Amino acid sequence: MQQQISVITLGVADVARSKAFYREGFGWEPVFEQDDVAFFQMSGLMLGLWEKAQLESDMQRPGVPPGSFALASNVESAEAVDAGIERLVAAGATLLRPADAPPHGGYRGYIADPDGNAWEIAWNPAWTVDNEGHVTFGV
Repeated sequence: MQQQISVITLGVADVARSKAFYREGFGWEPVFEQDDVAFFQMSGLMLGLWEKAQLESDMQRPGVPPGSFALASNVESAEAVDAGIERLVAAGATLLRPADAPPHGGYRGYIADPDGNAWEIAWNPAWTVDNEGHVTFGV
């Protein structure tokens, strides 16, 4: 198999609320949306929001609790981390960890979207983020 991820789909309780959060918090616009689903074109993959019960039914895994994971949005500077977290909290996110510098370098903080999905907002001085949002390791 090719080494890539094409779609990340989050099961959400209220698709309209989640679409509003991602619009207001991240400033993203869906490329496709219906009442029970929305897709956002990312840099090289899609982020989907799907009504949780429908996603569970599709996977044949009803009532599965969320796993331990964090999605990440890498930004161009430490200042952009703080600004991004502030904007996301104003849009309805829960602050999980204020931004600070981890031992391995860079700067990061964590928020949770309205459904509890964890997002790391991060800047890494060893990574580049181009104008299209592509992140390159060690450049």
